[in-house]
Amino acid sequence: MVPRRDGVLALATMTRNTALREAPLPTDALFGKTIVLVGLMGAGKTSIGRRLAARLGLPFRDADAEIELAAGCTIPEIFARYGEPAFRDGERRVIARLLAAEPMVLAYGGGAFMDPSTRAATRQEAVSVWLRCPVATLAKRVAGRDNRPLLANNDREETLRRLTEIRNPVYAEADVIVDCGEETPDVTTAQVLDALADWTPPRRLKVTLSQSSYDVAIGDGLLSRAGALLAPVLPQKRAVVVTDKAVAALHLETLMAGLANTGFVATSVIIPGGEAGKNLETWQTIVSALLEARVERRTAVIALGGGVVGDLAGFAAATTLRGLPFVQIPTTLLSQVDSSVGGKTGVNTAFGKNLVGAFYQPRIVLADTGVLATLPPRELRAGYAEIAKAGLIGDAGFFAWCEANGAAVCNGDRDAQAEAIQRACAFKAGVVGDDEREEKPNDGRALLNLGHTFGHALEADYGYDGGLLHGEGVAVGLGLAFKLSARLGHCTREDAERVIAHVASVGMAADLRMLNRRFSASELVAHMKRDKKVRDGALHFVLARGIGRAFTSSDVPAEAVVDLLRDEGCGV
Repeated sequence: MVPRRDGVLALATMTRNTALREAPLPTDALFGKTIVLVGLMGAGKTSIGRRLAARLGLPFRDADAEIELAAGCTIPEIFARYGEPAFRDGERRVIARLLAAEPMVLAYGGGAFMDPSTRAATRQEAVSVWLRCPVATLAKRVAGRDNRPLLANNDREETLRRLTEIRNPVYAEADVIVDCGEETPDVTTAQVLDALADWTPPRRLKVTLSQSSYDVAIGDGLLSRAGALLAPVLPQKRAVVVTDKAVAALHLETLMAGLANTGFVATSVIIPGGEAGKNLETWQTIVSALLEARVERRTAVIALGGGVVGDLAGFAAATTLRGLPFVQIPTTLLSQVDSSVGGKTGVNTAFGKNLVGAFYQPRIVLADTGVLATLPPRELRAGYAEIAKAGLIGDAGFFAWCEANGAAVCNGDRDAQAEAIQRACAFKAGVVGDDEREEKPNDGRALLNLGHTFGHALEADYGYDGGLLHGEGVAVGLGLAFKLSARLGHCTREDAERVIAHVASVGMAADLRMLNRRFSASELVAHMKRDKKVRDGALHFVLARGIGRAFTSSDVPAEAVVDLLRDEGCGV
């Protein structure tokens, strides 16, 4: 279930209204989860935690105090008698018990968040807040304290500086980061409340396959949080980012900074953009760059860009060292709802589109809605065609939602875009989970090709030169698929007209005549026969019995397709 923001908005209103500053805040404001404070010793986790708990009307617990209570001795005594490993084991068990209890404000000891299992449990059960303080402030606060085993007999400031270098990249995986320094605890508490009020967790959608699963995370600002989102799912904090020149200029710096914040060591490979470069030569360039960088089998390949980048980088990841961890960070609406989900990777050849490739699933997909603001309107509309397609295949209610909200999606409404992405990806995830490798001959993953037999033929006719975007070809293809279905008696003419009217309403070409190009029916059919969806020499079409009722067919008379195309204005 996607968390609602109602409670967070209420929290924001109350914390920023000075007349209500001292009022307890609703505990459901953060979705009924424990709030965990992390940071180095001296960051103020206990003092801030007590104030935060009072403001939220929650109990407060200090993990170190709970450990001492359970052990019957102080933490310095535990270190002296049993050593740090025994202390960490006890700390892990105590924190697991506290996280499983009712919501509270919980202050961790400085090293607790360093434990991977504790971080995993925290992500699942709590909202984590890192109190980030300068070393000089920390050293001043811990001066004179004798209950810090890691500071015993050591230079405090130098020890804190060393711990900062080690721990800060891990603390940066926290959900919320609050910078604090010399201000009073009350001021810092207010800053924490404001930060929590502004925090919105990404929407999460799980793609479940026969032998694996992964999440699609959807939200604003995910590039800057990429390191925190990727660290839990990758085996190594080392990555190579594959992107194109246009995307690199817009988003590469933000992504690299987001990775560096959590200690990732990342390099980049920049390739030319566009469908024309989606070929074996560019794939070879990427593979050579990966090998030259001496990647290991745990080094991740991150695709930052549209569908072309995702397909190329995914194919390179699938084939280099027989498989590298792969991450999709799609930057177009089309790739966010289509190519980034499902594991299809590949390149084009002179014989057709995507004829060389592999099924290779990502570890995670990050769909940052914020990057969509940099897209030209044409790119947004082209991506929207794949969203409407999902409703037309198997969800009439979603297509009705599209008719009501499609214009908002194409005009940049961030909430509408997030909802559309989630619903379209959820539909595709269900189809892919049931037919991962498109092995079902009928009504499996092949249904996702609604409009694509026509669309790919149109793209091939243009020569993949950018004159026709993939989504634009699919948009025309959707109308043609419904017109063909109506001609064959599977659906009504009104269904076809409804599809065409909706495509036109968001500003896309809805039929062949609107493309202002002369086509040959025989040439388009020839392109279709070279498509990878051909089986036993027969063309396979996805047709429809109505809105949301698609099916596959291999017995469409060739003359019916030719007649349709000629009636749409194509030449012989």
